[in-house]
Amino acid sequence: MKNKILLFWLIIVLVLVSLFIIWRKPTKLGLDLVGGSRLLLEAQTSANVAKITPDMMDSLQFAIENRVNKLGVAETVVQKQGENRLVVEIPAVKDLKQAKKFLGETAELAFKREVTKGSRQTWEDTGLTGNDLNRATLSTSTNGQWVVDLEFNDKGTKKFATLTQQLVGQPMAIFFNGELTSAPVIREPILGGRAQISGGDNGFAYEEAKEMVDLLNAGALPVPAKIIEENTVGATLGADSVEKSKIAGMIGLGLVMLFMILYYRVPGIIADIALVIYSLILFAIFKQVPVTLTLAGIAGFILSIGMAVDANILIFERTKEELRAGRTLFTAINAGFDRAFTSIFDSNMTTIITCTILYFLGTSVVKGFALTLAIGVLVSMFSAITVTKNFMHLIFGTGDLKYPALFGLRKDEIGKAYSASETKREKAKFGVLD
Repeated sequence: MKNKILLFWLIIVLVLVSLFIIWRKPTKLGLDLVGGSRLLLEAQTSANVAKITPDMMDSLQFAIENRVNKLGVAETVVQKQGENRLVVEIPAVKDLKQAKKFLGETAELAFKREVTKGSRQTWEDTGLTGNDLNRATLSTSTNGQWVVDLEFNDKGTKKFATLTQQLVGQPMAIFFNGELTSAPVIREPILGGRAQISGGDNGFAYEEAKEMVDLLNAGALPVPAKIIEENTVGATLGADSVEKSKIAGMIGLGLVMLFMILYYRVPGIIADIALVIYSLILFAIFKQVPVTLTLAGIAGFILSIGMAVDANILIFERTKEELRAGRTLFTAINAGFDRAFTSIFDSNMTTIITCTILYFLGTSVVKGFALTLAIGVLVSMFSAITVTKNFMHLIFGTGDLKYPALFGLRKDEIGKAYSASETKREKAKFGVLD
């Protein structure tokens, strides 16, 4: 009993934490609920790219999705259109100009050495590029100027070490998108795989350095891309429709909860309390992750609520069957949960597997549905198996069922009770002492 009381208080703490997160964290809504921007990008040929291939478009799509994620925008739609175009839909974008510049920028980083060609000095590629980077970070130099710190991957570290050994006493130029940013003189070999872009004598402005860091971390585009069309997209549902959806959801949830009370009586009330706790925990997880809620995501959330109710129905029906067979109340509750668990687990696992497939193979909108449904299913298992079971034991204890009506049963439905020895064995099986 002490363990059950402790678990009860842990559930209460979890509910309080969920309420705090819901109160403090804003809810992220998708393009169909809050509107946003729609951009049409076209892949461009260049001196190095004579023809746009399907593989190039796949790589470009992947790179653009990564870049949008770096903007801190979730639930975006990046889809191919025709042979060389991408449609990018970004919800609730505040600075469209910055997004356009960020998505279309090439982010080419190159390290070059000084060479003499005839009577003039020029720069020659060394083979060390942005592809050899692990990450870029923003920091300040000793004189307070903004700089970009570079950390190379294993391959890049070896290249950089070899180059700095060869160029001691000579400059190594750093070019970003074809423009010279700095050309520091190598004083000694650098073996640690780190470098710094200082921005020359005048240094970088904060915005300039931050943009460079974001672009380098997002990665270079495999082919140049140009934004050829842009549109502002209004919310397809709007505030009024969202409000109506809330009302419809509350009515539906209320009817389900009423059915549970009328049909299952006290267990139904417990299931309703567990359902409220489930909804609070799930909504808090959505805000904490955060998950961007679109119409599809809300559908996944509502569907997961239905699955949570379904789990409780399976448990209560199994418990009623055990009571009809003559089991004591305590053993009937345990048997009901234990025997329903396999069915609940199997159905939920098949749903999670389906959600996994949808998430990895579907579009962004489908991914939102799959993610919300999968999280909801996992939380519903915790709610049904842990919360409902704990509350059932705390309320009914280990005694006999004196009032079958509390379970929606008639007295003549209750089977012959177990003998005292059988009851004792059943209690010992579940660790209960008289």
